[in-house]
Amino acid sequence: MNQEEIKKSVNKIFTNYLTSKGYRKTPERFAILDEIYSSRIHFDVELLYIKMKEKNYRVSRATLYNTLELLLDCKLIIRHQFGQNMAQFEKSYKSKQHDHLICLTCGSITEFCEPRIQEIKDDIGDFNDFNVVEHSLYLYGYCKYCKKKNKD
Repeated sequence: MNQEEIKKSVNKIFTNYLTSKGYRKTPERFAILDEIYSSRIHFDVELLYIKMKEKNYRVSRATLYNTLELLLDCKLIIRHQFGQNMAQFEKSYKSKQHDHLICLTCGSITEFCEPRIQEIKDDIGDFNDFNVVEHSLYLYGYCKYCKKKNKD
């Protein structure tokens, strides 16, 4: 599925969600959704607010927070709490399972996929007669840049 097909699908999902819950389908909500699905990075509310302002969208932080809650509810984004930092979000539709390396110095986030983690998750579920449907793994340490700075 290419980027445009994904955007069409998430727009349809969000439209159906808003209709079923009786929420208004405002241009601001869809502009926020489009901005999120045009990006490839994790984001916080402040970064999203700045990006929207740079594109001359008139959205308040309250609109952003409210829209993010709706997008979380309809499973189009997921929220992460990386350490003590404020919540960060990422798109979730058609997203491949991945885990995160978080730098304790600069806060950079590196996504990685390790098939053995999937096997371990499945084995743990089987052993405990538990159907694991999703997981999250955050590994904290120092990225190659901060590790190098600390050695100097």
